[in-house]
Amino acid sequence: MVRTDHWQGQHLRVASPKIASIVDSVAGLTLLETSQLVDALKTKFNITEAVQEKPAEKTEFKVTLKSFKAEQKAKVIREIKGLLPDMNLVAAKKFVESAPKVINDTMPKADAEKIKKALEAVGAEVTLE
Repeated sequence: MVRTDHWQGQHLRVASPKIASIVDSVAGLTLLETSQLVDALKTKFNITEAVQEKPAEKTEFKVTLKSFKAEQKAKVIREIKGLLPDMNLVAAKKFVESAPKVINDTMPKADAEKIKKALEAVGAEVTLE
């Protein structure tokens, strides 16, 4: 036998009269009594709460020059030369022409986003991984 109840506008189907009786009893409890019931059931059945950990936020990113607009090549080369101080103009040109190319393997998020924004402003496609 299936009993149908309505609770707070919801249609509930209860398959067992025993379960229906328990639901009716619990519905009559105060909030404090309900909380105590939940604690008692957890203790009785040895239920531990699973702590859902938030995944650690990534702090270091790999910045990669994926591609660039051909008409913006000179601007991208100048930007790379400015971002990588050890590069001269010829090295920066070779670097840009060999895209996709990793600019930095481990860069803090703020710096990586700053570089991405600067390169995208001059016509480059940059990814952060």
